Amino acid sequence: MLKINQAVILCGGLGTRLRPLTNNLPKPMVEVNGKPFLHHLINQLSEQGINEFLLLTGYLCEKIVEYFGDGSRFGFSILYSHGPIEWDTGRRIWEAREYLDQQFLLMYSDNFAQFNLKKLLQKHRDLCVPITLLVAKKVNGNIKISKNGRIQAYDKARKEDGFNYVEIGYMTINRNDVINIFPEITNFPDFNFSLILEKLAPINKIGCDVVNDDYHSISDPKRLVLTSKYLEPKKIILIDRDGTINKKAPKGEYIKKWSEFEWNIETLEAMKWLAHRGYKFIVITNQAGVARQMIRPVDLEEIHSKMIASLAHEGIEVLNVYMCPDHWNDDTFMRKPSPGMFFQAAREFFLRLDHSLYIGDDERDCEAALNAGCGMIYVSEEKLDHRFKENPVYYDQANKLMKMVENIHRLYMEWNNS
Repeated sequence: MLKINQAVILCGGLGTRLRPLTNNLPKPMVEVNGKPFLHHLINQLSEQGINEFLLLTGYLCEKIVEYFGDGSRFGFSILYSHGPIEWDTGRRIWEAREYLDQQFLLMYSDNFAQFNLKKLLQKHRDLCVPITLLVAKKVNGNIKISKNGRIQAYDKARKEDGFNYVEIGYMTINRNDVINIFPEITNFPDFNFSLILEKLAPINKIGCDVVNDDYHSISDPKRLVLTSKYLEPKKIILIDRDGTINKKAPKGEYIKKWSEFEWNIETLEAMKWLAHRGYKFIVITNQAGVARQMIRPVDLEEIHSKMIASLAHEGIEVLNVYMCPDHWNDDTFMRKPSPGMFFQAAREFFLRLDHSLYIGDDERDCEAALNAGCGMIYVSEEKLDHRFKENPVYYDQANKLMKMVENIHRLYMEWNNS
């Protein structure tokens, strides 16, 4: 199994669009919630098992070295490859070639996206390509992708139609396959790394994995504000409804009106405990009874309205209820186990899903959490398929949620202080 231990981060840019913040700081060191943006980025990679970093520095490189040193005080190992401000990205990678692992993760230092390293590596291995990129949908992008998960064309200038994706960094690279191409590039050795992508794309040598959640950037002041909001510490817990907050209706039936709604006392007590410590909740629930015409939408709205009001009376704040009314045969992106509702919540509340937990009682909840990239607490006595336990944060408490509240609190504190 392919494993990556090293992340290589391009840190040499001037960050002119962030001036005056970058008059005396390199762009990766611009502060986001009290810490350099680069600190947030490195910590994200460390949480996925990468603890060796090679920083390709240029402008005001001493500021980066002064803060991070060799990384030991943070539990990392950091090496540096310094170069003049004038060097372009391709030149920086070439000059650092002796320090590169055979497989490494190449990163930009101004983008932040939720991603699953294991999934990205699996895609890289399955496609058997020199480079696999994380990409996101974007109108007037610079990438055209095929149905088989490969990049068909790359256009840095963004002059052609049909390019509906953009690369956001986070790319797995086979060292020799890529470095050996460098001497073929015009103006070698000083060139932009995008020329490598332009060369490999038409011959189907670049794979991609699509990120459906929003990605964030510090490339300009407006985006910096949004990224700061996204990376703010939060105490928001995602939670299922039927079978978790309230008792389920008999199989094949639905809770059709408020008088049929019966609280799960174990969950209610746990929510109270957490709410007392500042936690808020977002409910994510499938309600196929709407599509089956077994629940009237107006009655469902009343159930949720009264549920929110009753929880508020107990000191428990529900920020929103995300409900998918689709039939299970519709196979929509919003219905669990698909992660659409999770991404909608993340977008509207600037929620970092890999620093969030979802509480549910069904294997579809576990699969949805895995697809969304958030942690999972499974509160059911029903046995679960082992593949759904692959989530990096997974707890199985057999319907004893109160036993987990201190662990939940401790985990969120670790996330918020990282």
